Amino acid sequence: MKFAEMTSPQLAEVERDQTLVLIPIAAVEQHGPHLPTATDTIICTAIAEKLEEILSEKILLVPTLWLGASAHHLRLGATVDCQLKNYMELLPDIARSFLQDGFQRVLFLNGHGGNIDPLKVALRQLQLKFPEALLTGGSYWTGASDLIHEMLEGDHKFVGHACEFETSMIMHLRSDLVQHDLITDAGELIPDEIEGFFVSRDMKQRTRQGCTGRPDLATAEKGKMLMEGIVNRLESTVKKLLRQKLGATYDDFC
Repeated sequence: MKFAEMTSPQLAEVERDQTLVLIPIAAVEQHGPHLPTATDTIICTAIAEKLEEILSEKILLVPTLWLGASAHHLRLGATVDCQLKNYMELLPDIARSFLQDGFQRVLFLNGHGGNIDPLKVALRQLQLKFPEALLTGGSYWTGASDLIHEMLEGDHKFVGHACEFETSMIMHLRSDLVQHDLITDAGELIPDEIEGFFVSRDMKQRTRQGCTGRPDLATAEKGKMLMEGIVNRLESTVKKLLRQKLGATYDDFC
């Protein structure tokens, strides 16, 4: 079920407590010299749409929120940012629209690293007013870390930025948007952590051209296999979320 393609009477018939409201969130920001600014949005949307296609009777898919928390990319240009305080208010507002309409299960499917921390804060704030609802959120790659580690050839065996992973995904989904002749080894990534302590550095400090890892090792075939594996993992996650009990106290789950 796609929220944006349904009428008000059709939506009124949707079962409230046994439907998962799926809200993809991403970003539009610089992705080095070779990938489009909408990379995160393209990938996250494609994954969410595939999930809805597989579980169309159980998922209510909301249009992707393309605006993200991207301040750490601003100094490189080609970036649209939502300030953290605004973003942490925007996410609950979107979810609240569905919760107040009776829906009980919400999943924010994230496609941008900068959204992770504000998403957790937003869910904590929202849960105070809707303690009986199932409020969840996470990045699409979280449950597929082993697959990603196995598939990637470079030393960066994780989802970085305009990296081997994202470049492979865009080669699979929208190869026409890739500047193939500008793909190179991104070089060393300056760390944002020292002995477990977070160091606040933006992408202009951490990268040479706004990308990470080994995008030069990316292929469309890798992207296709990664896409299929991630969707498969997420399908299992969604089914588990739909089986979760709803409740406001410990005894409701016993």
